[in-house]
Amino acid sequence: MVADVAPFTGTDAALGPTYLASCYGATAAINANGGADGHKLSCKQVDTRGDPADAVPAVRQMFASTSNLALIIGVTSDEAAAVVPVINANKVVVFGMTGQSEFDHQHFDYFYRLVPPDLEESYAMVVIAQNQKYHKIALAFGNDIGSQTFVNPAIASIKKAGMTLVANETLDLTATTFRTEAEKIVSAHPDVIFTEALGAAEASFLSEVQQLNGGKMIPVIGTSATISPAWYKSVAAAVGASTLSKNFLADNLVVETSGPAYSAFKAALESIKGKVGNTGNFDTYLTAPGSVHLYDGINLAALAMVQSKSTNPSVYKADMEKIANGVPGATVVNSFAQGVAALKAGKQVRYEGPGGPTNFDAYHDSTGLFQINMYGPSGNVKVTGSISPQQLRAVTAG
Repeated sequence: MVADVAPFTGTDAALGPTYLASCYGATAAINANGGADGHKLSCKQVDTRGDPADAVPAVRQMFASTSNLALIIGVTSDEAAAVVPVINANKVVVFGMTGQSEFDHQHFDYFYRLVPPDLEESYAMVVIAQNQKYHKIALAFGNDIGSQTFVNPAIASIKKAGMTLVANETLDLTATTFRTEAEKIVSAHPDVIFTEALGAAEASFLSEVQQLNGGKMIPVIGTSATISPAWYKSVAAAVGASTLSKNFLADNLVVETSGPAYSAFKAALESIKGKVGNTGNFDTYLTAPGSVHLYDGINLAALAMVQSKSTNPSVYKADMEKIANGVPGATVVNSFAQGVAALKAGKQVRYEGPGGPTNFDAYHDSTGLFQINMYGPSGNVKVTGSISPQQLRAVTAG
């Protein structure tokens, strides 16, 4: 059993289905190739509602009612600080989607992360603004824990880059109108708005900005969470698909868009198309960081189960790290099917999926380089450039 612990209801309800698509796709490919150590994997959704007060009892109930739990995925910034210690105490491997900086230097034996800390995403947004020659920056982030973690690093990085912060508004994700916040931002005349507000809030807010700005959209730079079928669907409906495609950029982790790893990933996800419901342009899942990197995490864990001949996280965990980081002489494989074949042939393997090579550090973090994304008029995601480590370092505050 693979549990998707994430919001399925509440303001961040779009996150859970994104991760679930990854789980359905990965486990379908794994089961079609013999399963994990002969065991068929299935996916279980655990709704945290994006609230620590709801997440902790939901996770405790999950452990009480699930006897064959082999892996957990999801765990966003909304609930990670509260539930990771619970998961760790129960000794189950978890691939978390939280970007909270407290996990940068805090070690949990069973916690792993294939996505960058939020502060690095904030720096990446500043680099994108530099590339576009924007100087006056406005911030508009949701009042949820996950969105607010971007704010202070962004403020510090904007200062380091010599830009000017002209407005900083917090958006109540339960509100239906944001006229006051939109008026403040429009009156500040920013060159660009940095934003992450999930659910219906972003569409309402940006629509009001557009209206108050004489029908003209102020350019927007979003976090990687805005690369989502649900986010695109709602915002494009509010401001116009063509307008959004011309005025929107986002940071994202570099992911492959061709080659054997991508082909296997694409085939796996397309095999379950429609299973997660109508969330917008399904192809967006092929570049959404949650679906890409959690797919890799599930494959890493499943290959380790095969190598260790166990679905017990305490047993397979050490092999998972070897398969992720590689050992001398390891054969590089790009899918579960390739990995199983190589293991059966007596080879050591290193898995490199669509999220690129993995290299876990002492805190079980492995993050790659950033790319710059935009939406096409139909909601397809396009890569428009990349961000180098040197560019990030130049705007890193502290």
